[in-house]
Amino acid sequence: MPVIQRGTASLRKAKKINVKISLDDPYVIQWKAIEGDDMHFILQTLEERIKHTGLKKIEAPRKKRRSATKKQMAREGDIASSELPKEKETEGSRPEPGWSDLNIRRQLAIGINEVTKALEKNELILMLVCKSAKPDMITSHLIPLSASRATPAGQVPRLSETIAPLLGLSSVLALGFKRQSDKFTEVVEAIIPKIPALEVPWIIQYGAEQSVADAHSDSSETQDPEQLAEPPGEEPASQKRKRAESNQPGFSNVVLQPLKIKKLLPNPNKIKKPPRKKRKALSM
Repeated sequence: MPVIQRGTASLRKAKKINVKISLDDPYVIQWKAIEGDDMHFILQTLEERIKHTGLKKIEAPRKKRRSATKKQMAREGDIASSELPKEKETEGSRPEPGWSDLNIRRQLAIGINEVTKALEKNELILMLVCKSAKPDMITSHLIPLSASRATPAGQVPRLSETIAPLLGLSSVLALGFKRQSDKFTEVVEAIIPKIPALEVPWIIQYGAEQSVADAHSDSSETQDPEQLAEPPGEEPASQKRKRAESNQPGFSNVVLQPLKIKKLLPNPNKIKKPPRKKRKALSM
């Protein structure tokens, strides 16, 4: 009898593509870059103030290491022994490594990590971010954090290029001024009016009327139960307060956005990585 051969292709099943589903943020929060005359004013005032304070970080000189023969080592030893007093004099004239003034340094928060920690503790009165910080996600978390602390914050172009050389640093991507900063009070007062307000949809800015209402509600909670006793048939004070808070004009500005579903495909173009041996051969 004839033997029927079945194709292997028909027996193979198609591989399932692993898809990861996640919820995407419906809100787009971005910095408002400060440009034009306001940018030049901020950079100029900061530059003048830092030069006036003389704050700078002094790094220890690095020694160059190089391979040398025994004869060269002996020659260098003889030369070093003959120049010992000169080296002592030069080392004595050099300033010690570190910050020139620690009291002024404690009034600032320099760098993204230090600024984030200071914002979490609500220690900053003003915060500036450099526009050259890439990627954007390393500074995007500072927008809702500073808005929740009611701290003025803005993005200034060329902040790192202007301030980093003055402080003796390679880059300054974020700069914060603490509340107890005596040396920078005038600078902060001059810069704050130039910074636009941050727009975070889910953070409500309470006005004076709301703060007064909260103060009255707090005082009513501290009263005696006999004073808060109400006749039967009326709503309790807590329910009245909740209903009044829900009718406040600030809550009507909040618009709930629908959540977006984002699908992530690992390696969508199906690009296969070469084996390690071929990678080494290609790199050489």
